[in-house]
Amino acid sequence: MRLVAGLVLALGLAGPALAEVPVETAKLKGQAITLHVHPFLTEQELQTLRLVMTNRQALELFITSKGFSAIAVAPGEGFIRDNAPVKSAVAIGDFASAEEAAAAALAGCDAARKGGEACVVVLEVGPAG
Repeated sequence: MRLVAGLVLALGLAGPALAEVPVETAKLKGQAITLHVHPFLTEQELQTLRLVMTNRQALELFITSKGFSAIAVAPGEGFIRDNAPVKSAVAIGDFASAEEAAAAALAGCDAARKGGEACVVVLEVGPAG
Protein backbone atom coordinates (compact mmCIF):
# COMPACT_ATOMS: atom_id res chain seq x y z
CA MET A 1 0.00 0.00 0.00
CA ARG A 2 2.85 2.43 0.79
CA LEU A 3 4.39 1.71 -2.60
CA VAL A 4 1.13 2.63 -4.34
CA ALA A 5 0.81 5.83 -2.28
CA GLY A 6 4.42 6.70 -3.08
CA LEU A 7 3.86 6.16 -6.78
CA VAL A 8 0.72 8.27 -6.73
CA LEU A 9 2.63 11.12 -5.08
CA ALA A 10 5.64 10.74 -7.35
CA LEU A 11 3.51 10.81 -10.47
CA GLY A 12 1.43 13.74 -9.26
CA LEU A 13 -1.80 11.76 -9.43
CA ALA A 14 -2.98 12.66 -5.95
CA GLY A 15 -4.99 15.61 -7.19
CA PRO A 16 -5.19 19.29 -6.32
CA ALA A 17 -5.07 18.78 -2.55
CA LEU A 18 -1.35 18.03 -2.80
CA ALA A 19 -0.55 20.54 -5.53
CA GLU A 20 1.48 23.65 -4.77
CA VAL A 21 -0.76 26.53 -3.78
CA PRO A 22 0.43 30.14 -4.21
CA VAL A 23 0.93 32.07 -1.00
CA GLU A 24 0.90 35.71 -0.01
CA THR A 25 2.65 36.91 3.14
CA ALA A 26 2.42 39.92 5.39
CA LYS A 27 3.75 41.12 8.73
CA LEU A 28 1.39 42.83 11.11
CA LYS A 29 2.42 44.12 14.54
CA GLY A 30 4.90 41.36 15.33
CA GLN A 31 3.00 38.58 13.58
CA ALA A 32 3.78 36.84 10.29
CA ILE A 33 0.70 35.94 8.27
CA THR A 34 0.50 33.56 5.31
CA LEU A 35 -2.49 33.37 2.99
CA HIS A 36 -2.80 30.18 0.92
CA VAL A 37 -4.51 31.28 -2.31
CA HIS A 38 -6.52 28.15 -3.12
CA PRO A 39 -8.31 28.21 -6.48
CA PHE A 40 -11.72 27.55 -4.89
CA LEU A 41 -11.65 30.82 -2.91
CA THR A 42 -14.01 33.43 -4.35
CA GLU A 43 -12.95 37.02 -4.93
CA GLN A 44 -14.99 38.07 -1.86
CA GLU A 45 -13.24 35.42 0.25
CA LEU A 46 -9.80 36.50 -0.98
CA GLN A 47 -10.60 40.17 -0.30
CA THR A 48 -11.72 39.30 3.22
CA LEU A 49 -8.66 37.15 3.93
CA ARG A 50 -6.35 39.87 2.54
CA LEU A 51 -8.02 42.39 4.83
CA VAL A 52 -7.58 40.01 7.78
CA MET A 53 -3.87 39.66 7.02
CA THR A 54 -3.25 43.43 6.79
CA ASN A 55 -5.58 44.94 9.40
CA ARG A 56 -5.20 44.26 13.13
CA GLN A 57 -8.90 44.78 13.91
CA ALA A 58 -9.99 42.45 11.12
CA LEU A 59 -7.47 39.82 12.25
CA GLU A 60 -8.77 40.01 15.82
CA LEU A 61 -12.31 39.24 14.61
CA PHE A 62 -11.06 35.75 13.74
CA ILE A 63 -7.95 35.17 15.89
CA THR A 64 -7.07 36.82 19.18
CA SER A 65 -4.05 34.83 20.39
CA LYS A 66 -0.37 35.68 20.35
CA GLY A 67 0.79 32.12 19.60
CA PHE A 68 0.30 30.20 16.37
CA SER A 69 -3.11 30.23 14.70
CA ALA A 70 -4.80 28.89 11.57
CA ILE A 71 -8.01 29.13 9.58
CA ALA A 72 -9.22 26.00 7.77
CA VAL A 73 -11.97 25.82 5.15
CA ALA A 74 -13.78 23.01 3.33
CA PRO A 75 -13.22 23.55 -0.43
CA GLY A 76 -16.80 22.63 -1.31
CA GLU A 77 -18.30 24.94 1.30
CA GLY A 78 -15.97 27.92 1.07
CA PHE A 79 -15.18 30.55 3.68
CA ILE A 80 -17.99 33.09 3.25
CA ARG A 81 -21.54 32.55 2.08
CA ASP A 82 -24.36 35.09 2.39
CA ASN A 83 -21.82 37.61 3.74
CA ALA A 84 -20.93 35.51 6.79
CA PRO A 85 -18.32 32.85 7.57
CA VAL A 86 -19.65 29.34 6.93
CA LYS A 87 -20.12 27.01 9.90
CA SER A 88 -17.42 24.59 8.77
CA ALA A 89 -14.75 27.31 8.58
CA VAL A 90 -12.60 27.09 11.70
CA ALA A 91 -10.30 29.79 13.09
CA ILE A 92 -8.28 28.59 16.04
CA GLY A 93 -5.26 29.87 17.91
CA ASP A 94 -2.98 29.93 20.90
CA PHE A 95 -0.82 26.94 19.92
CA ALA A 96 2.88 26.37 20.49
CA SER A 97 3.60 25.56 16.83
CA ALA A 98 2.24 26.17 13.35
CA GLU A 99 1.77 22.41 12.89
CA GLU A 100 -0.41 22.14 16.01
CA ALA A 101 -2.54 25.11 14.95
CA ALA A 102 -3.04 23.72 11.44
CA ALA A 103 -3.88 20.24 12.73
CA ALA A 104 -6.47 21.60 15.18
CA ALA A 105 -8.07 23.87 12.57
CA LEU A 106 -8.23 21.03 10.04
CA ALA A 107 -9.72 18.61 12.59
CA GLY A 108 -12.41 21.10 13.62
CA CYS A 109 -13.26 21.96 10.03
CA ASP A 110 -13.38 18.32 8.90
CA ALA A 111 -15.70 17.51 11.82
CA ALA A 112 -18.05 20.35 10.84
CA ARG A 113 -18.09 20.00 7.04
CA LYS A 114 -21.08 18.38 5.34
CA GLY A 115 -19.04 16.20 2.99
CA GLY A 116 -16.91 16.68 -0.06
CA GLU A 117 -13.17 17.30 -0.06
CA ALA A 118 -11.13 17.45 3.13
CA CYS A 119 -10.52 20.85 4.65
CA VAL A 120 -7.42 22.90 3.87
CA VAL A 121 -5.62 25.70 5.70
CA VAL A 122 -6.21 29.10 4.10
CA LEU A 123 -4.50 31.37 6.64
CA GLU A 124 -1.66 30.87 9.10
CA VAL A 125 -0.55 33.33 11.78
CA GLY A 126 2.55 33.12 13.93
CA PRO A 127 5.13 35.28 15.62
CA ALA A 128 7.27 37.23 13.15
CA GLY A 129 10.79 35.84 13.04
